[in-house]
Amino acid sequence: MPRVSRQLFHPRYWLTWVGFGIWWLLALLPYRIQMALGRGLGRLLWHLAKSRRRTALRNLELCFPEKPEQERWRLARRNFESTAQAFFETGMSWFWPRWRMRRLCSVEGLEHLQAAQQSGQGVVLLGMHFTNLDLGAKLLCLNHSVGGLYRPHNNPVYDYMQLKGREHLGEKGGVIARDDIRQMVRRLRQNKVVWYAPDQDYGARRPHVFVPFFGIPAATITATSQLVRMGRAQLIPFTHHRREDGSGYDVKVYPPLTSIPTGDDEADAAMINAFVEARVRECPEQYMWVHRRFKTRPEGEKPLY
Repeated sequence: MPRVSRQLFHPRYWLTWVGFGIWWLLALLPYRIQMALGRGLGRLLWHLAKSRRRTALRNLELCFPEKPEQERWRLARRNFESTAQAFFETGMSWFWPRWRMRRLCSVEGLEHLQAAQQSGQGVVLLGMHFTNLDLGAKLLCLNHSVGGLYRPHNNPVYDYMQLKGREHLGEKGGVIARDDIRQMVRRLRQNKVVWYAPDQDYGARRPHVFVPFFGIPAATITATSQLVRMGRAQLIPFTHHRREDGSGYDVKVYPPLTSIPTGDDEADAAMINAFVEARVRECPEQYMWVHRRFKTRPEGEKPLY
């Protein structure tokens, strides 16, 4: 559980507290109003966040070369709206009570998590960077205990609220620093569920292999299959999508990927990327295209951005 310290109330952090107060007040608004505000914010950011816009358009060009340019631009605009809506969805995940969340979601496939734990195994929950990942994980937490990961923040107030928000409605003490592999393995061997999303470019310093993602060699970390092996766990994917009609969310837990680990990190990473790619193709407007997924290149290759 995150601890309150005197440092959090230093005057230099008062504006941060004001920001969180405004965020909390926004979370009190009706759901459809929040989503409308998110769409409006996304349209504004489309014009202001030019660097992120270029990144999203370049990613879509690389991953969907078969689509006409005009269609990719429409998809990028919708993606900016989805990304901005995620700001409000994170507030929902951190501040909403259970009863309010339950009214907005359906969850399919919980039997796969239950079966794994009944067999005495932990679960590496294969997450994906859809824009509403905080809320998606929290909706699953309403139905099954899940431990999540987080990256420590330089601002101690934000770090405190992030920890508190991610533990809200979830497993107390279940939030783990992103690089704490030992703690993850310990929890897996205790037959617990640990959320893990390997579908971003984490830089050349992290152990990785280059395997296809949308047909492009992408630096993919090898830690996923290693966690499964060291934790004697199952690898079970899940997705979380915002419904097109604005009525809420569909969370789906998939059967375990029993072929992983194979003992070959490259083969494992390729299978994981293929699975993630298939899910992204089902709902491309909600994927995190503003991230430079292909920034790390094989030696000798030119940058793609």
